[in-house]
Amino acid sequence: MTSPTNSLEVTRRVVVVGAACALAVALPFGASAANADASKATAAQTPTAAQTRTSAAKSASRTNSTSHADRVETRIRDLHSKLGITPAQEDRWNSVAQVMRENAQNLDSIEQTRLDNASRMTAVEDVRSYSELADAHAQGLKNFVPAFQALYDSLSPAQQKNADQMFRGRMQAQAATRGSTKGS
Repeated sequence: MTSPTNSLEVTRRVVVVGAACALAVALPFGASAANADASKATAAQTPTAAQTRTSAAKSASRTNSTSHADRVETRIRDLHSKLGITPAQEDRWNSVAQVMRENAQNLDSIEQTRLDNASRMTAVEDVRSYSELADAHAQGLKNFVPAFQALYDSLSPAQQKNADQMFRGRMQAQAATRGSTKGS
């Protein structure tokens, strides 16, 4: 299963590639007169930042072919099952699931706009659109917390312990992939 973190990582890579290409294209303008001809030849052979961003966006799209909405449906089913949601908890669970769906749809919309505009964005526009994606992710978490808190408060102690372990396990897995050993 691909997590939202992975899709953000793909988006981050697109931004980094775009920014690096923008810098690479800009560098020949700062070259000395002696290096001007070599710089022009290199620039002529080097794809533009827009071409590279478009290529990276297409690659990211292929790599990340499922939408946030598709992945969140899998996550909703998985969490519902693993948390052992009871009939008495369904209303609170449905609120959590709805927030998850709304967040996923919002992120999909922003990412699609980024992909649609990738070939036309300047480096600044690219970074700005990534900032919008990051803001939407942060707002989505802020929307998620109250719904999840209400559900968590309705869980039995055993369910809460299970939830704690599941979420802690996700953090530990992320830390392990980043090489962090603190807190283990």
